[in-house]
Amino acid sequence: MKRILLPAGGAILATGLLAAGLAGTANANSVPDWASDTMAKDAPAAQAVVDFWFAANGHTNNLAKATPYTWETKATSKLKVSGGYTPDTKANEIKPIGEETKVASKTKNINLPKTIGKVFFVNDKGDLKWCSGTSIQGKYKNLVATAGHCVYDDDKNASVMDKWVFVPGYYQGKTPFGIYVGKTAFTHYDFSVYNDRDRDYAFVTVYNGVQPGGGTPTKVTKAEFDKHNGVKFDKAHAITEAEYKKCVDYNGGETADCWAKTTDLSDLAGAKTPGAVAVRKEVTKAQYDAAPPFNKENEFKNGRQSSLAPVTEYVTASQYAAYKGPGYQKIDKDGNFTITHYNVVYWVKKDTKVEYLRSEFYIVKDVNKDLGALGNNVGGQGVSWNQKTGGKVFVFGYPADAHKDGHKAYTGVTPKWCYGATSGKTYASAAYKAEEHIALKCAMTPGADGSPWLIKYSNTKRLGYVNGVTSIFHDQDGNDRYDYSSSPYFDGETATVYNQAANTWSGSLKK
Repeated sequence: MKRILLPAGGAILATGLLAAGLAGTANANSVPDWASDTMAKDAPAAQAVVDFWFAANGHTNNLAKATPYTWETKATSKLKVSGGYTPDTKANEIKPIGEETKVASKTKNINLPKTIGKVFFVNDKGDLKWCSGTSIQGKYKNLVATAGHCVYDDDKNASVMDKWVFVPGYYQGKTPFGIYVGKTAFTHYDFSVYNDRDRDYAFVTVYNGVQPGGGTPTKVTKAEFDKHNGVKFDKAHAITEAEYKKCVDYNGGETADCWAKTTDLSDLAGAKTPGAVAVRKEVTKAQYDAAPPFNKENEFKNGRQSSLAPVTEYVTASQYAAYKGPGYQKIDKDGNFTITHYNVVYWVKKDTKVEYLRSEFYIVKDVNKDLGALGNNVGGQGVSWNQKTGGKVFVFGYPADAHKDGHKAYTGVTPKWCYGATSGKTYASAAYKAEEHIALKCAMTPGADGSPWLIKYSNTKRLGYVNGVTSIFHDQDGNDRYDYSSSPYFDGETATVYNQAANTWSGSLKK
């Protein structure tokens, strides 16, 4: 069991980052096994993280813009046998969360776990990145396992990655089981302080999931619409000229909002021209600001002024992303997706071709609905440690990067798997200062960083026990293509880190 000792001179103080625990140590003066850092400190901070990933720029959310993360900046690593591993404590395991839907046991296909997904984050350079990870068992069913380097940034003095989230079952910008914001990151002290690759694993507690853009629209009156402070929007449908005239003459305007529009502004009229019709034209904010002010001559017959003031529409995340009009898009301080519309009113002669419309008003409740704990939604793999090497494992992840020779075998869009026996020996990688890794023949590429290594995997239950995570990719035969992956050996110190995370509450994004 390798152990890095704390150097003289107070090196732990130099990091200025870590809250280190003393669990699993012999006394208060010994080096701690685990370290933790806060990610999103409270519900408002977590909601801001959700809003960031769903912000649209060019109608594509930030999740879809992320690229696979890898720390591999050195030459391709090659493993060397370093000897066998002696377990530091008794072998043990924590059972998985429940069972998933069973399938025919005779199937020859490998059924992918529902628990796996991608972890997304922003590194110190501001790049949008992702790794692989899985939901695992814990007291509060709120825990994710991944690689340590997918949580702590090597290039930023081992600080936690920014805006860290887990998306199980992620597919091309979609979050089928919701998005889960990281609250607290736990890893081995030696990794968080010294980047010890033999401790390249992390366990992250996550808040309850939310599904941005959820909720059911409910049709309401104009008065109810105006009073609602949450997500709301209106829909316009065509009406006849007679219905329009009856509508605009309606005294009060609480149940309807009728208006007209045209694409033909070639024959403008004055407000007092007999038969003239007021039409709206939505413009950009700059065009709106440049328009002349309106006076009382531009009012409707009953005194209600036409829609000249900017109108802010509260919409769902999907509507926000799909919008292509001239309105101004913004996510406000409360996390609402808003579009502000700017309309200029023109008066046109009565023979101008005009379209008459009536708006219907909708409010949306249960937007960003609390989906509950991660483990209750997708289940969670078990966890094991101090197991014999040489056993069979499944590895599930999202490989994406090209091999060193440029060959690109994977896209990262859908998960892939490897299967085989781990090395009976432990292995060392001089390039990455790893001395006690276990290895598996597997051609996955970066993007699969953090992929769970599952022993005792049930193809019907889609559950097993995490006994490692992909840390480094290797080229053993020297042809510039990855052919092996390696993982830290999960031992009693791993269990100490896991137990700290597994007993930590996270909570909900709801205030």
